[in-house]
Amino acid sequence: MKKIAYSWAFAALAFAVLYAGLAPRVAAQETGIIGQILDLNGKPWPDLGVKVTSDQGASQETKTDKDGRYAFHNLRSGLYSIAILLPNQAPYTGQVKLASGQQVPADFNFKDIVAKNNPQYAEQVKKQEEDKQKFAGMKQHFDAGVAALDLAHQDKDKLAKLPADQRDPVKQEMTTEANKAVTELEAAKAAANEKDPNLQLIMARLGDAYDAAGRSDDAISAYQRAIELKPSFAYYNNLGGIYGKAGKIDEATAAYTKAAEVDPAQAAQAWRNFGITMYNANKYKEAVEPLKKATELDPKNAQAWYLLGTVLVGSMGFKKVGDKDVPDVQPGTVEAYQHAVELDPNGPWGQQAKQGLDMLQQIAPGIATSVNAKKKKS
Repeated sequence: MKKIAYSWAFAALAFAVLYAGLAPRVAAQETGIIGQILDLNGKPWPDLGVKVTSDQGASQETKTDKDGRYAFHNLRSGLYSIAILLPNQAPYTGQVKLASGQQVPADFNFKDIVAKNNPQYAEQVKKQEEDKQKFAGMKQHFDAGVAALDLAHQDKDKLAKLPADQRDPVKQEMTTEANKAVTELEAAKAAANEKDPNLQLIMARLGDAYDAAGRSDDAISAYQRAIELKPSFAYYNNLGGIYGKAGKIDEATAAYTKAAEVDPAQAAQAWRNFGITMYNANKYKEAVEPLKKATELDPKNAQAWYLLGTVLVGSMGFKKVGDKDVPDVQPGTVEAYQHAVELDPNGPWGQQAKQGLDMLQQIAPGIATSVNAKKKKS
């Protein structure tokens, strides 16, 4: 009987040892610091640098993950300083006392930290975020408006090349895009505050959109506001064009004059543009003086000379010679065409100037129109 009892006891011991070998092991508690960092909006702050330094001077660095979490493992017990490496600012620091076998949580919610320590800064950050979102909305409207305006300008170019019976669909498309540009740019204007440095550009593009939509008074007001915010050659120049198309000659003259004053290096272009505006509006007499100024400031520009000759022809009258009314060729007409031919003999302005000289010979027989004759005379 003793032998049997001993056998059972030995079997029980063996089973206990075997069971102990199969049972799961309990891991030893690591010594470390874990935590989560939230940003100024209370959201996880990813990819943010964190540094711990022991009271012995040993340090480690890591970065937060996508959930704003960080961890330092296998640290020695002791006092640790934690530095949160904030972007463009001094690190935010804290301390943790760590005992062996502890994992100490150290969380940082900068929304609460800033609200507690610097309420004014929290308000500034909130306003900056609101301004950022507002700017994003403004830019979206601005980009959409400029894109629609570009399409309206493309349609305008198409119209000039199409026969009259094919223009209506393109004209309707141009109107639609111009109105869309107005809507989007008005929204961009509403999203911008009065101190926004982009407001002057928004107002200028809005003026272009009003102009494309045939709303000249609104276009003038928009450009006047752009000029108040930032006077520039381009804004005065464009305003002069809108005034000119609206038949407001005195105002156009004033705008182009200001353009020339703001940037004297581009004065010739300002007066040339004034002449072109009047020429396109069939106001030939009003185009003469601006084009004369343009040729005086830039005597090498063939286009200005050709246009000057053309508007002089367009504004000439008739005079009595005996009992006949004959064309009264204005002084400088032939010379203007001749300059265009000399400067651009094989180009469009020179070729059109030659045609102008031929026409002068037909309407005023005997007039000297030869380019060579002019050279010999000088």
